[in-house]
Amino acid sequence: MTIKPLRKAVFPVAGLGTRFLPATKSMPKEMLTVVDKPLIQYAVEEGAGGGIEQIIFVTGRGKVRSRIISTSPTSSRATMRARGKSLTVLDGIRQKPGSPVYVRQQEPLGLGHAVWCARDIVGDEPFAVLLPDELMVGKPGFMKQMVEAYNKVGGNVIGALEVADSETDKYGIISPGATDGRLTEVTALIEKPAKGTSPSNLMIPGRYILQPEVMRILEGQEKGAGGEIQLTDAMAQLIGNQPFHGFTFDGQRYDCGDKAGYIQANLALALARDDIGPVVRAFAKTLLG
Repeated sequence: MTIKPLRKAVFPVAGLGTRFLPATKSMPKEMLTVVDKPLIQYAVEEGAGGGIEQIIFVTGRGKVRSRIISTSPTSSRATMRARGKSLTVLDGIRQKPGSPVYVRQQEPLGLGHAVWCARDIVGDEPFAVLLPDELMVGKPGFMKQMVEAYNKVGGNVIGALEVADSETDKYGIISPGATDGRLTEVTALIEKPAKGTSPSNLMIPGRYILQPEVMRILEGQEKGAGGEIQLTDAMAQLIGNQPFHGFTFDGQRYDCGDKAGYIQANLALALARDDIGPVVRAFAKTLLG
């Protein structure tokens, strides 16, 4: 079995971030910071750690790409360079000519549609998908862990994470087959199963390595759960035709598309810092009595 190397990653950043209004009136949700770094930068750095060379941003109507990518105004760049500080979320990425690439999702038709909008750039190569509001913290990073698994088994490898049985109706869920360490054979995928019907408690935490054939499925796919074109439904059609595995993350996930998850991420990452951790910990102890 020939396993093509993974070089490209799609970052869907078209969402409006309505759960964070009014903050997202003036700032894309992907630029919300966890401590002092935008969510999109965490995701891009995770991709780079997994060997990604070309990044593809799928933006939405009304979003200005420079507001998503640049972390400093033009007037401050000379000062930032002199101080050796990061200028954009792309710093440190070994980019090829023509990278990064921006494509536009004209209508908010769902994650599957957003990924399909990147089809011409992906071409006939495997590609990763990283959802920036899913902050994955671990060493090595989750994408690096997944790429190492992909290089062994090929095909499609998606993130897997255990959740409480009471929460399975909120996510895309894996129907599991044979297991090998942290790899689980995927026999089916169900998008947001009704309570009491879930085949497992393994959800898909916003990380995917997919073969390009999924784009041809998305081409003619009808709307699914929530009236949107679901990536989960398209992936399900690859099962049985290509190797398909879930890979359980060795690390911590924070759902930063949710206000509570976003606050938890800020607290956890602040506590882990050498510079501000002691002060934050002392404050938390005082606050909690």
